[in-house]
Amino acid sequence: MTALRRDYSVFDAELAGRSFDARVVGRLFRWLAPHWRTALTSGILVLIASVLAILMPVVVTRVVIDGLLLADQPVLLPDFGMNALARLLASGTGLSVLAAACLLYMLLTTAWAVSAHFHRVYLARSVLGALKDLRHDLFAHLETRPAAFYDHVAVGRVMTRVTNDVEVLFQLLSGFGVLIGEFVPFFVALAIMLALDVQLTGVLMLAIPIVAVATYLFRRATRTVYRAIRQSISALNQNLQENLAGVQVVQLNLREARNLARYTEINRENRREENRAVELETFYGAFVDSLASAATGVILWLGGGAVLQESISLGSMVLFTQFVDMLFRPIVAVGEQYNVLFRAMASAERIFQALDWDERVHEPAAPAPLPERLAGAVEARNLCFSYPGGPLVLNRVSFRIEPGEKLAIVGATGSGKSTIVRLLARFYNFASGQLYLDGIDVTAIPTAELRRRIGIVLQDFHVFSGSVADNISLGNPGISREKVERSAELVHADAFIAQLPGGYDEPLLERGQNLSQGQRQLLAFARVLAADPEILVLDEATASIDTETELIIQDALKVLTAGRTSIIIAHRLQTIQECDRVLVLGHGEVKETGSHDELLAKGGIYRTLYELQFQDV
Repeated sequence: MTALRRDYSVFDAELAGRSFDARVVGRLFRWLAPHWRTALTSGILVLIASVLAILMPVVVTRVVIDGLLLADQPVLLPDFGMNALARLLASGTGLSVLAAACLLYMLLTTAWAVSAHFHRVYLARSVLGALKDLRHDLFAHLETRPAAFYDHVAVGRVMTRVTNDVEVLFQLLSGFGVLIGEFVPFFVALAIMLALDVQLTGVLMLAIPIVAVATYLFRRATRTVYRAIRQSISALNQNLQENLAGVQVVQLNLREARNLARYTEINRENRREENRAVELETFYGAFVDSLASAATGVILWLGGGAVLQESISLGSMVLFTQFVDMLFRPIVAVGEQYNVLFRAMASAERIFQALDWDERVHEPAAPAPLPERLAGAVEARNLCFSYPGGPLVLNRVSFRIEPGEKLAIVGATGSGKSTIVRLLARFYNFASGQLYLDGIDVTAIPTAELRRRIGIVLQDFHVFSGSVADNISLGNPGISREKVERSAELVHADAFIAQLPGGYDEPLLERGQNLSQGQRQLLAFARVLAADPEILVLDEATASIDTETELIIQDALKVLTAGRTSIIIAHRLQTIQECDRVLVLGHGEVKETGSHDELLAKGGIYRTLYELQFQDV
């Protein structure tokens, strides 16, 4: 089973500069589809809001100006029933037609505000629902990637996909809704303007390409600036994290002034780029506003002449001025979405790269049946393994551990000790050879079932957010509170737990900082004992323990290893001495095997390691 060589560099891709990809957007709609009712409601509401946005200026121009103030002028503009509606309101309320028109305008404005508001609410709900499902699927997928994947990919880059990249997609999908809300009034207003005066509309339309070109050039310039801003902010955060995480080293070596100077330099660069962005934004905003004012001036000049010649009504000319914003705003909105679009394309591709990453540990097509409780025999036959792109770590390793036996594995750094444990727990596929549990090939056992039968205690006990009890049971419903407390008592962890203010309900700080190293290891033993696996693995589990705590832990180990097969990777003399056999590895091969006393008497590699590591004893 040869490891496939993969290109992990895709996880270093930039977040900008990608082209629009309809296929990527189409894939996103898979997560949006279950929320189609909410999205459809948002779409209907935006259409209603768009129609109302057109009708509001019609009331002002057609009903009030042309219908009431200047009723004798020629009228070319249809009123879409607003005159009749105003008179119906007047007759029903007893108000004058002018007051009824004002009331109608207020009602339309209120209806527009309400529909526009709920359009945004339902749009956000549908998008957030889709991204919640996408984030769930992405997290579930990443949880099942093998250890080899995380050997090559930085966890921070993986987290970026679940957090930042998904957040960028929110801007993309909600931006589509914004554009719909801008372009519907655009086309309706354009149709009405063409019906009123083709020549005046044509003159006004000349400004749209100017706005479009200016927007394109502006967004192209700001893409570079915004990318520099993101990089400077990233550098600021990285520098801040390094300094705060290593604040004791900084203070001990009197580097405060030097580190502050470096942070100030990065901060100054960020300010420089932020100022460039502000200057560009200010110039662009002033340019668009000036162009809109110029367009309004053209309408007043040309339209005013047409009004004097009575070819169009005054209301029609006023309507033109009110529609200027509806013509320009969609172009500006497209420009605002331009950078978001290209960043979102890159983010979507990065997310789908992670979702499509099919690297996994082999699962059996026909799982072998397992008894309720394994005896615990472990056997390796000609086991070979190398990490992707690396040299051979294990070379034809063979050994057997009888049920209930304690085997110590020792060897120099890089000899393959921990690799055997990782292969036993199926964190990696191995190239050749076999591993057996009670005569059953581990590749025929589902990984979830296999790992339930193997308890591993590492040197660094990982603490999750939650209470002491939660960190022992890990939320396993099969582990009762009584079993948690009994397991802690058996490994002598109950003594320090009782001294905590909240006892078993005491919340643990990040990385268990309110516990000592020895206390964390005792919790690790309690966690494994509560799970009650048939096979126990201790991988340097006592390497960082002081002598006093070691005496407690040694007694806990007797309880932990009783009645189960144990594999102990350790340099502690007492731990190795109490093992039934010792397996000595060298350069990925089994060099020696035997009891502690036998290997000392033999005078080989084990004797040399013993003298080097324990000569102070």
